[in-house]
Amino acid sequence: MARLLIHVEGQTEEDLVNEVLRNHLVAKGYHSVEARIVGNARLRQRRGGIRPWPSVRMDITNHLREDRGCIATTMVDYYALPGTGPGGWPGRARSKALSSIDDKALCVHDAVRDDLVKEMGSDFDPRRFVPFVVMHEFEGLLFSECAVFSRSIGRSDLEVAFRSIRDAFTTPEEIDDSPVTAPSKRIEVLVPGYEKPLLGVLAVLEIGLSCIREQCPHFDGWLKQLESSVG
Repeated sequence: MARLLIHVEGQTEEDLVNEVLRNHLVAKGYHSVEARIVGNARLRQRRGGIRPWPSVRMDITNHLREDRGCIATTMVDYYALPGTGPGGWPGRARSKALSSIDDKALCVHDAVRDDLVKEMGSDFDPRRFVPFVVMHEFEGLLFSECAVFSRSIGRSDLEVAFRSIRDAFTTPEEIDDSPVTAPSKRIEVLVPGYEKPLLGVLAVLEIGLSCIREQCPHFDGWLKQLESSVG
């Protein structure tokens, strides 16, 4: 059985792995499932926030080389993912010109995988790395069930407002990534002081993984890929 390392960008994603995804994936056959906050986040004053790609790539390649039986994946938000400069993530800048979220995600996934496989060398099995970006960010997943989301954060009065946002898009993952209208920005307008690490994970626990998978096909596809990778 393989060990799975999920490289995440912050505390919320770390808690999501520990509280929701770990038991599910272990039940699918993984020996262990661990979240790793990328870029030595525990050494920084402010945890969270995606790190430059070279720093993230170093974290991932180090773990892959230390444990040649492990599988590594990422879980980072597409929104605000750096696309240019020395810290830019491969494929992010190019993906902006694409229209569908599937094409945007695939552009980043393929470019990130190609870059990491090149760094690992010709003897590396590319099946051991499964890149994944959340479209467009973690908070989009919470719109999978607006009644439960609003109730889980103690704001049942916001169900109609949340549903109005959700119904404007085909799936929750398509709620866009503008600095004004990204999922987290929309929530913060309605819930001043919204605490992502606490309220976000509580909402996921209430909504349930099966509901999120049903409403968010990109997220579901990632989990299916992880489930099929264990052997």
